[in-house]
Amino acid sequence: MKIPKEIQLVIKELQSNGFVAYGVGGCVRDLLLNEEPKDWDITTSAAPDKIQKIFPDSFYENRFFTVGVRTKSKNPALKIIEVTTFRSEAKYTDKRHPDAVKPAKTLREDLARRDFTVNAMALEMQNAKCKIIDPFDGQKDLKGKLIRAVGNPEERFSEDALRMMRAVRLAVQLDFEIEQKTGEAVKQKAGLLQMIAKERLADELRKIIMAANADYGIELLREYGLLMHIMPELEEGWGVGQNKHHKYTVWEHNLRSLRYAAGKGYGFEVRMAALLHDIGKPRAKRGEGPDCTFYGHEVISAKMAMAALERLRLAKDEIEKIALLVRAHMFNYDPEVVTDASVRRLVAKVGVENMRELVQLREADRIGSGVPKAIPYRLRHFMFRVEKVLAKPISRGIMKLNGNEVMSLLSIAAGPKVGAILDLLFEDILDNPMNNKKEYLERRVKALNELSDQELAELRKKAQATYEG
Repeated sequence: MKIPKEIQLVIKELQSNGFVAYGVGGCVRDLLLNEEPKDWDITTSAAPDKIQKIFPDSFYENRFFTVGVRTKSKNPALKIIEVTTFRSEAKYTDKRHPDAVKPAKTLREDLARRDFTVNAMALEMQNAKCKIIDPFDGQKDLKGKLIRAVGNPEERFSEDALRMMRAVRLAVQLDFEIEQKTGEAVKQKAGLLQMIAKERLADELRKIIMAANADYGIELLREYGLLMHIMPELEEGWGVGQNKHHKYTVWEHNLRSLRYAAGKGYGFEVRMAALLHDIGKPRAKRGEGPDCTFYGHEVISAKMAMAALERLRLAKDEIEKIALLVRAHMFNYDPEVVTDASVRRLVAKVGVENMRELVQLREADRIGSGVPKAIPYRLRHFMFRVEKVLAKPISRGIMKLNGNEVMSLLSIAAGPKVGAILDLLFEDILDNPMNNKKEYLERRVKALNELSDQELAELRKKAQATYEG
């Protein structure tokens, strides 16, 4: 095993001062899987004050007996090594944090409090020799590709309900299965997720979404009864049939779209949008069989996606971007209909920075529908037009007439009418960039001023229809 010198030095220093110390947890699991550990943890018989005495350049700012030991490593993952005293834990009233943490006398006691057997192994290092300490058969479960709770799974999940999501996340990241009794306990205790902070649920969900086989993780969340406590809207698509343009149910389509996005290595927003882009179809569905319809499902889906992600307290900019992609995913890319003007309108609506990701979402949508090609001729032709438009992007900042000038020209105060006129002027420029001349825009303002508010609204609606599918 290749053990970083920083880890060897910390353990050796603890041992030379009369204490035992071990690498523990996920780093041991990763080593046994021939993977480089993402982080390292050390457990020891030394109390926090003793650890700080041995390592003066350290800090202790928690109640969990964990001391941060600073090193001079150039590796960010090894600049601070967490060294924790053997510990045991009291009951978990809030189903997330132990009511009390107390020192344990032995390594076995410390390992017994951990979540899964594959994380309950320790690495002993003596005289450059390594030995795995494995009281709960974690190595056996690694070979069997199983996620198994340490001890009684119902007790483990009652202590910390978030462990149920971690079971799914580990199964996805490692491409393992969840052991039967552990899985049965997840189903029984799934409701305890209601007691977990939404931010923590979102953290685990993000890790699942970013895994290579993310769709497997979402399926496991549904299978074990967890998804209804995280994103119940998504389950509405289970078993909901679609029309002749789709081979799969809404649920299967969403998962297949996510699978494509994850397989292509697309970013978090595209993956989440792929999962949620048709979340509103069950509510929009009219009729049954091959000719059923889902008119307006993209609008419903965007609203539902935003509500679900706000509930999980994702960052505002992420929520807005995902909802925008979902709302716009039905854009028309038929060469016989699409023009440079309609592409300019779509770019203005979605934003230059989001166009490529919008196309990525459409690719995922197509594959999720069961078609053989992600990028057919029509979509390639559309992207050609997009690249052409992006070479000379048009924004409101280049308009030769602003709001103050409109108000002065018409002798009116600020209000909805000014905004409507500016929107229509911008539509004229999107239709033909040569219209961006002050003389033309002033004439157009005077003509638009003759229209009623309802007529202005109808004009805006008609202009927007050119980029919606």
